[in-house]
Amino acid sequence: MNVVRTAAELRALLPREGVGFVPTMGYLHRGHLALVERARRENPFVAVSIFVNPLQFGPGEDYHRYPRDLERDRALLEAAGVDLLFAPGVEEVYPPGFATRVSVEGPLTALWEGQVRPGHFQGVATVVARLFLLLRPARAYFGEKDYQQLRVVRQMVRDLGFPLEVVGVPTVREEDGLALSSRNVYLSPETRAKASILYRALWAMREVAAKGGSVAQALRAGEETLAQVPEFRKDYLAIVHPETLLPLSDWVPGARGLVAGRFPEVRLIDNLEVHP
Repeated sequence: MNVVRTAAELRALLPREGVGFVPTMGYLHRGHLALVERARRENPFVAVSIFVNPLQFGPGEDYHRYPRDLERDRALLEAAGVDLLFAPGVEEVYPPGFATRVSVEGPLTALWEGQVRPGHFQGVATVVARLFLLLRPARAYFGEKDYQQLRVVRQMVRDLGFPLEVVGVPTVREEDGLALSSRNVYLSPETRAKASILYRALWAMREVAAKGGSVAQALRAGEETLAQVPEFRKDYLAIVHPETLLPLSDWVPGARGLVAGRFPEVRLIDNLEVHP
């Protein structure tokens, strides 16, 4: 596996076509490796980036303490059959004088994570656009765990005409349902035992839908489940359209449940298709 840190090195090693690309912020887990495995099956050449993007972190968020372990990640990617790892510094992605931002407008970025973390999706769209231009992939792979991010990237790709396919890969979970996340490392053993409450709330809403209950009844079941763990401070719990992410009052196929909030150590998000 080649490890490169500059755009010049990328240009020298990337094939002109057939690149499957997995953008990450590192500290890899089985969820990331599921993206790599999918890319490996579908493309002759697989590239992964590791870059903790400062533009998508707001004031007081965890940019400086975000977990990093490049050597561990390098070994995992090499064992997974990755062809190239791009691990740039900040000034390689945003050279001195960089003054451009990419903004996706509308409810896709104004609601949910966009409301709780102003500017977050502008940072995401900017770095993803920059990486797409550097790596020129045929396909790019994103986990459904960050479902709103996936929708934002798809909108940007469609609007700007990037010549690539955005592939969503299902969330990888622990046995108790907790979605894998690099930030799970922040959880104390006591909090970890309670962290699956997000998934349990989503599943409670799915069960109501499966039994013919209304959206309002499903939301009530989710709220009642979250209330079982008072340490969890909810930012939002919603049932939304799977494409627009607008809140629903009646079921549509593929309706998505979204949940986010904070434990003392860390903020977690999750989602699930709740209208089976």
